[in-house]
Amino acid sequence: MNSFVVDTNVAVVASLRSPQAKPSCVLKCVNALEKIKNHGRIVLDDQNRILIEYRRNLWPSGQPGFGDAFFKWVWQNQWTAERCERVEIQPRGNAGEDYEEFPNDPALDKFDPSDKKFVAVALGSKSHPKILNAVDPDWWEYREALENHGVRIDFLCSRHFR
Repeated sequence: MNSFVVDTNVAVVASLRSPQAKPSCVLKCVNALEKIKNHGRIVLDDQNRILIEYRRNLWPSGQPGFGDAFFKWVWQNQWTAERCERVEIQPRGNAGEDYEEFPNDPALDKFDPSDKKFVAVALGSKSHPKILNAVDPDWWEYREALENHGVRIDFLCSRHFR
């Protein structure tokens, strides 16, 4: 079973709340989330940082969009080991959104702090998951530096960045 870390923007796009996403991008996001729900496993952090971000951007009722339905599925399956891996990540000092698992690399100094939890979870996971991204340009800008540290990113909407 494949494991995935899902950046919030993927579910937001799937819920039609990202005006810059083209219909083909929306479809790719919906398909990716459905694949995880049907045959995959989500990877989350142990302190619910990712779930809190999902809750700020998605509807826990599962309506009205596909991303909202995915959030509801994650919420319902967060304690089911076959469907969800929980990864302990350690905050680095008093820096807020920085983690020991995040690479200490000058090339990543300006990487979006709110996305560091996704990288920390991916690098701390035993299943070596891919991180799914749709339209967040930060991931594209720092892809080479992240890949140099073993981070695997699946750009569902790569045309968005070219």
